[in-house]
Amino acid sequence: MSASNAALPDEPVDFAVDLTGHEMTRRAHVMESLGADWDPVKVMRDEEAAYDLLYSGLDEEQQRLYDTLVAAGVLPQRGDGRASA
Repeated sequence: MSASNAALPDEPVDFAVDLTGHEMTRRAHVMESLGADWDPVKVMRDEEAAYDLLYSGLDEEQQRLYDTLVAAGVLPQRGDGRASA
């Protein structure tokens, strides 16, 4: 029987691949692409401001739906629980 026709083992075979080196390279490329002026705190503040704008000025029905989604745990509660907080 040739190697290409070898019977498959009856038991699972241990198989492991160490991706540590690849992961470190990937992280280095991500950090390089972000650039030296990347400010994660500013990014988080800007994201919060965007959410404030997104959920501001809701009409009564939109506010009811927002409150339902918060109560269900789909959206996090913000401020005093009102979308415009």
